[in-house]
Amino acid sequence: MRSKIDKKIFFTIFTAVTISGFIIICTLGQNLHRQKVESKLEAAASDKPAPLYTVMSDENEICIYRRGSSRPYMVLDFDPMLLSDYDREQLRQGVDIYSDSELRIYIDDISS
Repeated sequence: MRSKIDKKIFFTIFTAVTISGFIIICTLGQNLHRQKVESKLEAAASDKPAPLYTVMSDENEICIYRRGSSRPYMVLDFDPMLLSDYDREQLRQGVDIYSDSELRIYIDDISS
């Protein structure tokens, strides 16, 4: 009778250790996968080119600056107060534009 109970205890402990080991291995695998994905995302973010234009606004006008220039490339004849609060806040911080076509689309969006 004693050996039967000892076998049950052994197999119960063996099963618990096996399941715990499996859970630990799976968790470590998921952490490793997450770290690989994060490093790939960081690498992709660092490959992003510098913006060609930056669109900024003060209270009175919307200005478009070329990369590296402190003088406005273009000043839009549009009152920023007609924009939503969210758009005005984005323009205060500066909106980066990466191509001429993206610039045309952005100008159309804010002026319509």
